[in-house]
Amino acid sequence: MKIALIGGTGFVGSAVLTELLSRGHQVTALARNPAKFTAQPGLTVVAADVLDAAQVAKAVAGTDAVISAYNPGWTEPQIHDLFLQGSQAILDGIKQAGGKRVLVVGGAGSLFVAPGVQLVDTPPFPAEYKQGALAARELLNRMQKETTLDWTFLSPPIALAPGARTGQYRVGADTLLPGVGDAPAGISVADLAVAMVDEIETPQHVQKRFTVAN
Repeated sequence: MKIALIGGTGFVGSAVLTELLSRGHQVTALARNPAKFTAQPGLTVVAADVLDAAQVAKAVAGTDAVISAYNPGWTEPQIHDLFLQGSQAILDGIKQAGGKRVLVVGGAGSLFVAPGVQLVDTPPFPAEYKQGALAARELLNRMQKETTLDWTFLSPPIALAPGARTGQYRVGADTLLPGVGDAPAGISVADLAVAMVDEIETPQHVQKRFTVAN
């Protein structure tokens, strides 16, 4: 497939890039600074600002699907507003290009931990991640009203870390998956990438949110 990837130099996006290329997909990576990428077979890097829908549209035109791992950075003071601005421009750009399929990786904050209670609203939720988590929840709320695109929103578990690729993972919907004992459920970023590319190759959650964990 021809896949457009946004955020391909980040923690999640770089793992997704590796997984896509290992499966033989042709990847078009959007980047404000293309020099951050290393040349690889199957990879085309296009200069584009994801805050500009017209630039996104030009870059993703002709691709079969778009994967967005966009994140302005957890230390970015304006992460809330920039995340929503960029994410909306990405969705608008896909529409302008006539695309349909998009998979967005969000956060765990919008997963439910009890009836009517989402993780981001619980007292222990880390303050340094709250603005980004609130923005990701707002994006999910917007996408749930989206009828034009064949969208999927993936929420990782609480513990997302470097680790081995096992190719194995559990799947859930809107509720945080349980861990073992008192430990929260987690997944390696490599296995999160497996789940994302599996969803692109064989869609199971069109116009839905899902979560995964090892």
